[in-house]
Amino acid sequence: MPSNRTDKMDRRSFLITTAGAAATAALACGSRQAPQPESTSAPPNIIYIMADDLGYGDLGCYGQQQISTPNIDRLAAQGIRFTDHYAGSTVCAPSRCCLMTGLHTGHSYIRGNREVKPMGQEPLPEGTVTVAGLLRQAGYATGLCGKWGLGGPGSTGHPNHQGFDYFFGYLGQRHAHNYYPEYLFENERKVPLEGNEMPEPRRGDGAGEARVKKTYSSDVIGSKALDFIRQNSDGPFFLYFSPTIPHANNEAGDHGMEVPDQGEYSNRHWPEQQKNMAAMVSRLDRDVGRVMDLLNELGIAENTVVFFTSDNGPHAEGGNDPDFFDSNGPLRGIKRDLYEGGIRVPMIARWPGRITPGSVTDHASAFWDFLPTACELAGATRAPGLDGISYLPALSGGAQREHDYLYWEFHEGGGTSQAVRSGRWKGVRKTPSSPLELYDLLGDIGEREDLAAQNSEIAARLEGYLQAARSPSELWPLKG
Repeated sequence: MPSNRTDKMDRRSFLITTAGAAATAALACGSRQAPQPESTSAPPNIIYIMADDLGYGDLGCYGQQQISTPNIDRLAAQGIRFTDHYAGSTVCAPSRCCLMTGLHTGHSYIRGNREVKPMGQEPLPEGTVTVAGLLRQAGYATGLCGKWGLGGPGSTGHPNHQGFDYFFGYLGQRHAHNYYPEYLFENERKVPLEGNEMPEPRRGDGAGEARVKKTYSSDVIGSKALDFIRQNSDGPFFLYFSPTIPHANNEAGDHGMEVPDQGEYSNRHWPEQQKNMAAMVSRLDRDVGRVMDLLNELGIAENTVVFFTSDNGPHAEGGNDPDFFDSNGPLRGIKRDLYEGGIRVPMIARWPGRITPGSVTDHASAFWDFLPTACELAGATRAPGLDGISYLPALSGGAQREHDYLYWEFHEGGGTSQAVRSGRWKGVRKTPSSPLELYDLLGDIGEREDLAAQNSEIAARLEGYLQAARSPSELWPLKG
């Protein structure tokens, strides 16, 4: 049955509940004490898996009760689970730009979804410093399998021009809405997908035969990710694996949750699109399990750091109802909101021997922290002027430097909304001329009570962060 969203857990209760679940799973998998690693000078392989539109509450290890995610739950039980991790934005392209560049949306080049015809988004400029480029300079083989969204064919933003040796998948977001496309890209070449070709028109009436959907793009992308691991197993390698699951096919109206079969959910008494949604998440979970099995098979699991996250909060597109599975857990808002449900995302990391199994951290971190973290892992030179802070100490339970604040801006709906988090406090401003809303996340994770009037000094401090956090942008001016 759909969840009742009027009865959200407070933050402390939620953390106690999910931490207990993670600890129980960890004990089932072995000791909670991390074994001492053997001394080695080899830098670790890095795999970063990022789901598309997966909510904070869509995984078992984050409280999900109806969708089965055993492999991702096991990943959390064998590693560390972040409770306060944030995407770069509440929509795709800017979120991925933050991940790649180590800059938040007050400084990043791409701060919104801006489509560029015929296929693609506003491209990253030539010379952009990316995590892939820095790792490649440090001797890593670099690969991307999945959705890119930062530059179309022939543009300066193409992955091969932004640090990736190998690319397979979708360049543009609109193309990525279709799970049965005619083709995907391998580097700069179109690769047809068997059975997905558009039919020739019938003679006489000009209408095509019914299209046969044969090759599910997510399955091919997952296979290519496994191939990249096999081909580079002598390491070091960096794989950015970005499946499009469980994003909707936005071109298919209320039937946009495309999946080959509903699997274990086919006989549930749920709406069809909710069965499809659950099947998509379980299919994603299956692919995570295949990655982990392959690392074990190749004998490289202990020298591979695996991250898992999502690019923003859950969506209400393609017939999906995020309330049905309580996809944002205890949080307020969904995709396209700057409330917690739109930007707080699951984040898990596993590194045998270095990360204590079943551990949990409430370190407040964000996508722009990945670049400095990856560079520290690899011993690579990091770029100056970043917004990110390495969270490597948090992974191993060490002393972790904290952010003064985290910042977001969002450019849709005719205006610019902004948000900032500093410690326990969160500020949201719906337009530059709107009053600041202030929430105490420590006691009000669901952002129900605006405390700005009672805490004018704190509100003024966060207002100052909103002004100081951004540099001017011709493409993304403040509006509203």
